[in-house]
Amino acid sequence: MRYVIIGAGAVGGTIGVRLAQADRDVTLVARGAHLDAVRERGLTLRQPDGDVTARLAAVDGPDDRPLPADTVLMLTVKSQDTEAALATWVDAPVAGGGTAGERLPLVTAQNGVANERAALRLFADVHPVCVWLPATHLDPGVVVANGHPHPGMLHIGRYPGGADDTDRAIAADLTAAGFVAPVREDVLRWKYGKLLSNLGNGLQALLGEDIPDALVERVRAEGVAALAAAGIPHTSPAEERAERGDLVQQRPVGGADRSGGSTWQSLARGTGSTEVDHLNGEVALLGRLHDVPTPANVAVQRAVRRATRQRIAAGAFPLAELEKMIA
Repeated sequence: MRYVIIGAGAVGGTIGVRLAQADRDVTLVARGAHLDAVRERGLTLRQPDGDVTARLAAVDGPDDRPLPADTVLMLTVKSQDTEAALATWVDAPVAGGGTAGERLPLVTAQNGVANERAALRLFADVHPVCVWLPATHLDPGVVVANGHPHPGMLHIGRYPGGADDTDRAIAADLTAAGFVAPVREDVLRWKYGKLLSNLGNGLQALLGEDIPDALVERVRAEGVAALAAAGIPHTSPAEERAERGDLVQQRPVGGADRSGGSTWQSLARGTGSTEVDHLNGEVALLGRLHDVPTPANVAVQRAVRRATRQRIAAGAFPLAELEKMIA
């Protein structure tokens, strides 16, 4: 299979370079200075055991040439960019007739749980991935991947449920690329468990590493309560720890630990948007649908949007102000 990685940032860049190293056909989709750097110098993946630079095909979107029929589209943009990416690729022609939305598998390797429903409106064949992949993208042409001994764990299945031969073929390619890639018929249960973990992303973006434990526990507790009220199953932290074991640990790269998670990176890079409304916002949505109060998650949404709008540096939001917003 040929892979088109739509969003060559931290997750997409790591997956793309590793697949290319395993002799898979990979095209990266990027934009701006990052696209320019990848075209000019290649994409450098910095890892605990050394750096590698891959010279890969890089584009900013589809063109008039039909996509090969064995193409897999892998969506790795942040959730706030999903709808634009889907609209860009859905009508791309495919060799032999038809469009990408009609004929090609779409893999959603993203945080959050809203992407799959949005994708299924346009694509007939959607494959969610639960992403555990500690990586950072701050500079054009460079991705830092801290996972070791495996770069990440990527559970894959079908949406809305089950698993098929496409999942198994993609998992085999990911395994060849060094990832741990379990095929799960209940992949959404894993993604909802990951959502609960990701509720702390906004707190880290706002406060840095100095986050009160009680605040972390509160945003998660609201999430657990909202999922329970909605009747949505999810994995537990104990189950997730047992699954990962020591397969994906975070190691320093170049003597430095990982800077911060995906939402922190958006603030640090000044991208102008974050995924918080698809993470903490998912809890707020479920809370409103099922009459569960979620003031801490709503406050995190508001605070991150404010930090984005006012260009407050990552980790520099006043804790007292956030606590006031929650109250």
